[in-house]
Amino acid sequence: MKEILLIGGGGHCKSVIDVIEQEGKFHIVGIIDRPELLGQKTLQYKIIGTDNDLLKLRDKFTYALITVGQISSPDLRKKLYEQVLKAGFEIPHIVSPRAYVSAYATVASGTVIMHDAVINASATVGKNCIINTKAIIEHDVSIKDHCHISTGAIVNGEVTIGEGSFVGSSATTKQSISIEANSFIKAGSVAK
Repeated sequence: MKEILLIGGGGHCKSVIDVIEQEGKFHIVGIIDRPELLGQKTLQYKIIGTDNDLLKLRDKFTYALITVGQISSPDLRKKLYEQVLKAGFEIPHIVSPRAYVSAYATVASGTVIMHDAVINASATVGKNCIINTKAIIEHDVSIKDHCHISTGAIVNGEVTIGEGSFVGSSATTKQSISIEANSFIKAGSVAK
């Protein structure tokens, strides 16, 4: 089994750990977080280093994944993604065995597809995205890099979601619209 390092040990990390364990492709070797958290654990996994240790850890491990969440801004996830790439890690995409991803869909590196999410035919999901629990991404949707489609959100057919955007829990988009980069669509709303 391939070994993977997780970057960020908060609440989103816990959800991603569950998906990684169920997917069964990677063994989690530890978590990178803030210096004051060294030695602590997230679930059963120890915080073994900080951002400053990435180059040293790259000598031991090939794979890493950003497990910091995203609500108000994509900036931290983007920064960490670039830092991990620069250190030379490979960043896989992770798909829950309870999710459905069409054979005709495309999912880029660093993206996590959580439990019970649906990615339908001809949809494309960019790098370093979170497609959260029970989100629905319909046919011909284009989700650009560094987006978070939150729990239970519905992105209808032929929608484009601009880079760095956040679509809140249970939000719905009208079909065939474009959402600007870095947009924030609040929970429960309808984007027209």
